Amino acid sequence: MLVEWDKVTLPRIVIAAPGTGQGKTTVATGLMAALRARGMTISGHKVGPDYIDPGYHAVACGRPGRNLDPHLVGERRIGPLFLHGVHTPVTADLAVIEGVMGLFDGRVGTEGFASTAHVARLTRSPVVLVVDISRSSRTVGAVVHGLETYEPGIEVAAVVLNRAGSPRHAAEVISALRLPVLGVIPRDDRLATPSRHLGLVPAAEQDQAEAVVDAWRVAIAEHVNLDAVVEVARTAPDLIETPWSATAEVRPVSGSPIVAMAGGRAFTFRYAETEELLRAAGCQVAVFDPMVDPHLPDGTAAIYLGGGFPEVHAPALTDNVMLRRELAAAVADGVPTVAECAGLLYLCSTLDSSPMVGSIDAAATMTERLTLRYPTMTATTDNLLSRAGELSTGHEFHRTQTQPERGAVAAWTVEGRDVGFAGPTIHASYLHTHWAGHPAMAQRFAQAASRHGRPWPTMTDHG
Repeated sequence: MLVEWDKVTLPRIVIAAPGTGQGKTTVATGLMAALRARGMTISGHKVGPDYIDPGYHAVACGRPGRNLDPHLVGERRIGPLFLHGVHTPVTADLAVIEGVMGLFDGRVGTEGFASTAHVARLTRSPVVLVVDISRSSRTVGAVVHGLETYEPGIEVAAVVLNRAGSPRHAAEVISALRLPVLGVIPRDDRLATPSRHLGLVPAAEQDQAEAVVDAWRVAIAEHVNLDAVVEVARTAPDLIETPWSATAEVRPVSGSPIVAMAGGRAFTFRYAETEELLRAAGCQVAVFDPMVDPHLPDGTAAIYLGGGFPEVHAPALTDNVMLRRELAAAVADGVPTVAECAGLLYLCSTLDSSPMVGSIDAAATMTERLTLRYPTMTATTDNLLSRAGELSTGHEFHRTQTQPERGAVAAWTVEGRDVGFAGPTIHASYLHTHWAGHPAMAQRFAQAASRHGRPWPTMTDHG
């Protein structure tokens, strides 16, 4: 049953920028950690499909980071999902929403759909701009003025100046601004975090993630007026929304089937709502690490292999021969299996010549070409997750390519091309989907797990 909320008073801000690389993640995550250190309960959110930044938000806030993406879940779910994150596991005192790219950059060809400004408007949140001033001075005033006045209905309330060269440099910039300046952060290369071919290294892959976030916290606490930030957040109007509820989206299946969900350093990408939907559908979720665990969780009735970086950890995945063989046998036995991006690579025969599971007769290789798209997909046939002709939304972001088996049944068509692999018990594709936007996928997966029958494997199978 949905909980009805007449009015929600929630201090909140959106951290945005003129473009990527300005320091949004450092400022947003540092603010979350600094405010939490003051004793506040903070809810962290990320505009767009990105999995990596919410991982740092989780470290800063001590609770799951949440995504807000109108393309993946639809406009009408943004407010409810936002409030669900705010109230789970306990109600937050303040919410920080980190933007994506530039303030008005959204899905290409849609005039800003799914942009930071779009989400700010849907959540009625004031915007604080983070501006890298390292290569300009008074021109920053023109840039900020343009962002402030570009689109009616977007309240740009204040500015944080990043990478200032000196107090004199910062003063010159401030003299050109009409908005309040909440802080000036000096140039400091120590605030950078390790990056690689697809951006920041995920927090779950770093032994020093807490130290990284703590460095951001210290910098923000020293150079940003936290009281002024809270005052801006308190200007946000009340929300009248019904929080999203997983139990309202799916029906429980019989048998409490166990879903084995890949985790560990190679599989760090999954939305928190995916597990919440599966649990609401009556499943038990057991996380396993394909790099080190020799067996699937006992009683496995379905397998979920999400996203991550198997290309970085290919040797360790290859060396875990026992689990690879067990997974191959489970897939062949018809255990319902969903594989997104990293999961697809793991199920291939090889990844850059490193042996993988081999359930899909395809070879995966790293390339120089980046594939980045934000499409609407059409299901080609009835399969584990979809029904023929159904439309879904997803995102794709990778530098690998697969050479597929001949005659394979595609999961979807995208822009006139077949993509992925699908059947009654398997769905594997480069495309990531957010099941909060497509709860029928969670329902069908749970039903398939319930129908599979004998859990696989069992302790007897392990010997």
